[in-house]
Amino acid sequence: MVDRRRIRVIFHVCGVAVVACWLVMIGLLVRKIHFKEQLDGPAHAVASATIESATREWKEIYLGNKKVGYAINLIRPFKEGYYIQEEIFLKLNLMGLGSDVYSLTQSQVNKEFLLKSFFFRMTSGVVRYDISGKVAGDVLKLETRQGKEKRTQTIPLSKPPMIGAGMSHFFKSRKLRVGEIFRLPLFDPSTMGQKEVFVRVVSREPLEVHRITYDAFRLEADMWGKSVTFWIDEHGESLKEEGFMGLTAVRSSAARAPLDIERKGGADLYEMTAIEINKVLEAPERLSYLELKVDGVDPVSLKPEFRDGKRQTFHKGVLKIEKESPPVKASFQLQKDVYNDEIKTFLEPEFNIESDDEKIIREARKIIGSDTDPISATRKLLDWVYQSIEKRPVVSVPSALEVLKTKVGDCNEHATLLTALLRASGIPARLCIGLVYTRQKFFYHAWTEAYVGEWISLDATLNQMPADVTHIKLLEGNLDKQVEVVGLVGTLRLEVLDYRYD
Repeated sequence: MVDRRRIRVIFHVCGVAVVACWLVMIGLLVRKIHFKEQLDGPAHAVASATIESATREWKEIYLGNKKVGYAINLIRPFKEGYYIQEEIFLKLNLMGLGSDVYSLTQSQVNKEFLLKSFFFRMTSGVVRYDISGKVAGDVLKLETRQGKEKRTQTIPLSKPPMIGAGMSHFFKSRKLRVGEIFRLPLFDPSTMGQKEVFVRVVSREPLEVHRITYDAFRLEADMWGKSVTFWIDEHGESLKEEGFMGLTAVRSSAARAPLDIERKGGADLYEMTAIEINKVLEAPERLSYLELKVDGVDPVSLKPEFRDGKRQTFHKGVLKIEKESPPVKASFQLQKDVYNDEIKTFLEPEFNIESDDEKIIREARKIIGSDTDPISATRKLLDWVYQSIEKRPVVSVPSALEVLKTKVGDCNEHATLLTALLRASGIPARLCIGLVYTRQKFFYHAWTEAYVGEWISLDATLNQMPADVTHIKLLEGNLDKQVEVVGLVGTLRLEVLDYRYD
């Protein structure tokens, strides 16, 4: 019989990792831009005309045939460039629960649509996330706020960037020709990711939108291996965009866009991304070994951490996972061990893992007390996060400080806070994203790994150390890395070949 307690826990947490990626794709979709790592042929990235007056666009957002939200995008001339504002309103279905999500992006760009400064806000329920930034030479100076307090951070820029909210307007500044390729440098404030964007003008064809037929340009691109198509008219105005998972954005109006949105957000995003398997795994937390056949993806595209050689091994399409056996006591004490340079990087604070903040440090010290054993301290931190954080879907950019304040979150929030507390305690830690088994399917999920003389998996959502063998690690890293999991959604297939219990 399936473990009912485990079902209740996962009900509110599993799958949000891929929801975050889905939200990034919505942002890119309504902006009409998607990325591809390489594309042959000439490329263009300089605006050839100016926008003389303020314009505003509305888009309706659909998931399948259900309307789940809308977007408003404004541009107006401002200080030798443009002011751009984008608002996205969404109603998402997370395990049958309707969740309202709102994002606001305000930015100032130059005449070439290169970013000068921005402000980004995302709110969902009790959680609000704010971040602003300003380009200064070859760096981007960032500021995040929590109440009256603020944190600053500087990240290097590979080249002067565009912000996603401004990219749709770029096409209004050009006369399109079939066969053209555009190469544009994208910065996304929700993930701090930088990508080079390639868009190809494929053809010119008729398109009907709301019973009106337009002579439209068809543009195509790939994003993480997902095919995306969008259409614009001869003036560069957005008509329609189609992404994966049935995601579509359609031109609308101020009167029409907010109407008839599904009360619960249409199809359940968790179920849409879940992976069915051929066998029922009873009591998965007691499994000591799991062997799976992996199909639907090019093995070369899988990250090195998918085959770490210790917990997970992968050979000729077969993935084998063995439960770890962490030592009872570490061979070193906190504050007294010298890590090598590679391990030391996992002690450093980073975007939204604010392990150097006094609030995080103070809470970590309070939890572990005088304990100097890394394994014992890790267990205390894991238990505290599990007991203290209410398990509820939160669609936002996870921040350790915000989670510490609100005490609410899903798997992303649990993993981010635990990672920050571990680092603040002197225990190297990193984020993992992958899959976990529940309700007879695999769902996308996030957890943590800590270095206690060796890397050990931890799941603060399920209070597991080590995490059970149904945790399939796909990749490691923060949000800028995690969005890459989108490429596996809908294509990854799993078949159980063997399994064993303790």
